[in-house]
Amino acid sequence: MNTANFEHKMAAHCESGTVTGLLNYNGMQISEPMVFGISAGIFFAYLQGPKLPFPLFVHRSKPGSIRKKIRKRLDVAFKEIKNRDIDKATHVLDTLIARKIPTAVQVDMFYMDYIPQYMKVHFNGHYVTVVGKENSTYTVSDCYYPQLANISIESMRKARSARGDLAPRGLLFYATVVPKEVDLATPIRKGIKEAARNMVKLPVPFIGVKGIRMFARKIVDWPSLARNEGHLSDQVMDISANLEDKGTGGAGFRFMYASFLQEAAKILNDTALADMARQMMENGDRWRELSLHAARMGKYHEFSKEKFKELQDLIFARADTEEKLFSQLLKMIS
Repeated sequence: MNTANFEHKMAAHCESGTVTGLLNYNGMQISEPMVFGISAGIFFAYLQGPKLPFPLFVHRSKPGSIRKKIRKRLDVAFKEIKNRDIDKATHVLDTLIARKIPTAVQVDMFYMDYIPQYMKVHFNGHYVTVVGKENSTYTVSDCYYPQLANISIESMRKARSARGDLAPRGLLFYATVVPKEVDLATPIRKGIKEAARNMVKLPVPFIGVKGIRMFARKIVDWPSLARNEGHLSDQVMDISANLEDKGTGGAGFRFMYASFLQEAAKILNDTALADMARQMMENGDRWRELSLHAARMGKYHEFSKEKFKELQDLIFARADTEEKLFSQLLKMIS
């Protein structure tokens, strides 16, 4: 039987969506963009090294950081339990579900039974909320799926015990203390300040705006790093997939961050912040143009030096814009 009154909602991103769902269930009316913004979820890093099969970029904070920042800034308490022994991890989950406690679990997305076969990919950093169990089936709320879905116990065990990068290790968490009302003004300011500092102040060459510029400089070297043209096509098309299709809400979370700034402007009664939201939305449009350019390059194998130079120029332009935007935000909040 499903947990009573759990309202399933689709969301842009699995972690922010899952945390928002738990907060909403426990009485806090807060949106996913607000959760994402308060937790300083927006980020950028360009990663390349001998342990990576190919360079990659990330545009959000480390998995797990959203709930940790929300816990700290909104005085929320989450009970977190990890257990590498899948039998014990399953027993803990089943005990909580029997008590009708919606419980978030970290899983390998590949084992979610309801996902179409053509969409299945191994990714250990996915989050779903288990809301019920009947016989040999769990009922889960997955923010990427339009309704509550079912998954077999065996599939869930595989998903929670998968190995590799970001291995779940049986992680589950649930809310134990959630204030019904909270003054969001201070958490908003703290979230904006942290995100802006990460983007423009960290003295690390591959993080924030510096990381976007490194991405631009290095992109022209990608043809020499690829095994063959097919491999290069996959990697270039993955730029678009990472920005648009993998739970970002579009444009690498820039649209969601613009929505957060819109909400923040109303709460803080700040017209300047509302203008920043508009500029961030326009910035998201430009990121989307960049992702479309990369998708076309990959699809049609347009790998001339001129095409990579065009892509490089688009990335450099995003760095310039984001340096301006996040510097202004930091100045406003400080």
